[in-house]
Amino acid sequence: MNKNYLFKFTLLAIPLAAFLLMSNSGGVSASRSGSPGDGNISCASCHNGGNFSASVAITTDIPDSGYLLNTDYTITINTTSTSNTHGFQLTAENTSDDKIGTFTSGSGSRTVNNDKAVTHSSTSTSGDWTFTWRSPSTDLGSVTFYTAVNAANGQNNTSGDQIVLANESFSSLSISESQKIDFAMYPNPVNDILNIDLPEIAEKVTVEFYDQIGKLAYTQNLDTNSKTINIRGLATGIYILKVIADNKIGTQKFIKQ
Repeated sequence: MNKNYLFKFTLLAIPLAAFLLMSNSGGVSASRSGSPGDGNISCASCHNGGNFSASVAITTDIPDSGYLLNTDYTITINTTSTSNTHGFQLTAENTSDDKIGTFTSGSGSRTVNNDKAVTHSSTSTSGDWTFTWRSPSTDLGSVTFYTAVNAANGQNNTSGDQIVLANESFSSLSISESQKIDFAMYPNPVNDILNIDLPEIAEKVTVEFYDQIGKLAYTQNLDTNSKTINIRGLATGIYILKVIADNKIGTQKFIKQ
């Protein structure tokens, strides 16, 4: 008799545990982004049966040319639906389905799985969230952001909800060792005059300055090995300096005060 009760209790406990996990208003720690690395698993197996005409877009400040290594980028999820209760999970993977980079939570979100994914910390009326992704420090290839968004009926159960999947891909701007230029740059932070010391390379050198959102802010052609650049006209902020010469490229980050 005791074994029979234990068996019945176990049967009841399994769906209850699944319900508590999948309907968590504070986000889901289990891998449920719908990405290949997560086994293409989302919450759709439990949260289904609803139709809120939901659609999801992932936007970032990563430039079309690709992301730089070890750089922070802003990621935003925008949801359009007739529901007023939303949750999500998002992760980042390369073409080998490996998790790359790390996340820092924003308002209404929290990181999970050792900062390799981000989920809601409380349900959102709008279905919009913004947070930060730091790109890897070594070249791991192009990145794809995968998200699963739950447009829920707000009745604290798993039926009558709609799961929507979305993804967005970006290439890497990193280059091979044979294509790299090593150079010295000083001072950093800098006010007006930035000094650049280059190795013996081609006479024609191009320098480009990119702001935090990847927009080209200034470019200049140089023709000597020891470079002095007046950057007084740049706004205060963090920039990426890109040096191009002999079909080689070097990049460094600096702060304009």
